[in-house]
Amino acid sequence: MSSTCSAEIGVIGGSGFYDPAVFESIAEVKIHTPYGPPSDIITIGEIKGVRVAFLPRHGKRHSIPPHLINYRANIWAMRDLGVKRILAPSAVGSLREEVRPGDIVIPDQFIDFTKGRAYSFYDGAVVGHFSLADPFCPELNKICVDTARGLGLPCHYPATYICIEGPRFSTRAESRLFRSWGADIIGMTLVPEVSLARESGICYTTLATVTDYDVWAERPVTAEEVVNTLKANVEKVRRLLVEIIPKISKERGCQCGRSSEGALV
Repeated sequence: MSSTCSAEIGVIGGSGFYDPAVFESIAEVKIHTPYGPPSDIITIGEIKGVRVAFLPRHGKRHSIPPHLINYRANIWAMRDLGVKRILAPSAVGSLREEVRPGDIVIPDQFIDFTKGRAYSFYDGAVVGHFSLADPFCPELNKICVDTARGLGLPCHYPATYICIEGPRFSTRAESRLFRSWGADIIGMTLVPEVSLARESGICYTTLATVTDYDVWAERPVTAEEVVNTLKANVEKVRRLLVEIIPKISKERGCQCGRSSEGALV
């Protein structure tokens, strides 16, 4: 693979973050994977001299709902491009009064409440049992938290993200249940993206931006409300990426790249 078609850092853009204009564009790459096509063509660009692969999770036109995203193809494509670290902006709802719309949340744990997704690359002759006790890269999390707070952005860490199947929003009973479990934010796309990254030895963290309070707050969520807040959050994500990416060292001191040790049967 040529150097212009490779990158060590990947950005998987969530709802509202489809445009790679924040990067100095170098090339567009169409990747073929054993699991079919990824969500869209991948843009290889640069931020302050750092090579980045950008993929819109839902496609550039937001044409793919969360339960139909080809997560395995997306992560496989990133790995195929040489990506070692993934930053994953995503839109979430809040399950806590103090976690307000417009805030940034960097989760350190998740609860999986999805129901019917392809969860692993290891569903054939080789079986893999990977540890996700600490599912997010601690090095990336620290850089993201320190940068957000340094920019004066409201940032919550640690936090627990509960991932639901979607595309519908929660019932009131579900929302109250999730709060009782200790979840802080709710979204639809973290799983299995995070676990597939771990299986691939890729560092992964989520830049979650809060768009609304979930229905525990006794006010139904509407797609229009989410979109309006989302637009305001996109600029914050752009600012964060421009500051975070140059701070990421090429040398990894975490254990993410050694995830397969002892995991394969």
